[in-house]
Amino acid sequence: MAHINRRFIDKHWLVFIVRGGLAGIFGFFALFSGLDNWESVIAIISVFLLAMGIIDSVGALYSSTKKHGWVNSVIDALVDVVAALALLFFARDNLVACLIIVAAYTFASGVIDILHSFLSTVDPTDRFIRALAGILGAVMGFVILNAGDFETSTFIRFFGAYMLIVGISSLIYGAHNRAQNIEDKVARKEARATVAKKSVKKVAKKVATKKTSKSAKKSK
Repeated sequence: MAHINRRFIDKHWLVFIVRGGLAGIFGFFALFSGLDNWESVIAIISVFLLAMGIIDSVGALYSSTKKHGWVNSVIDALVDVVAALALLFFARDNLVACLIIVAAYTFASGVIDILHSFLSTVDPTDRFIRALAGILGAVMGFVILNAGDFETSTFIRFFGAYMLIVGISSLIYGAHNRAQNIEDKVARKEARATVAKKSVKKVAKKVATKKTSKSAKKSK
């Protein structure tokens, strides 16, 4: 059984599943909706990022009560909310500002995923998934930053493609952690059963030894 960072995956799998589903839906919509009104694009991205921030905040609050892995969710929530508010207050009338904020968000999210993969993850599969998504995010951040010469629909497609990657990787990550969690519970249950059997055997052995001793004394 692979080593499991229980502080991080315990109950976090559901957060990744929800985040992955939301990101996947948004990414699919952004890729194929053909949006070309950048004001609508800003509004949609802002609402999406706020929703992601809420999901991470709820995950952080729950995790803080269980004292495991809440810092990671707080960081993710802050990045999402700050980017959403920056778009709403500083990019409503400026497409260049929108590009810079979204590019910075994408790049920052990628770097954070890379850091999480090495600092918060033990399992090789989990580490690979997060590192790969992080590298793609960092690269896509530079691509979006240089998308000013393209149409608005092309810019939103770039961001949508990244969100689709985030969605798929988060779903795989969450499903894998769920499987690990189940595997860990089964292993602990089997370990407890083994300990119980050994205890029963020890008690039975002691009883048998006492009976043998008593029989020996009587025979004397």
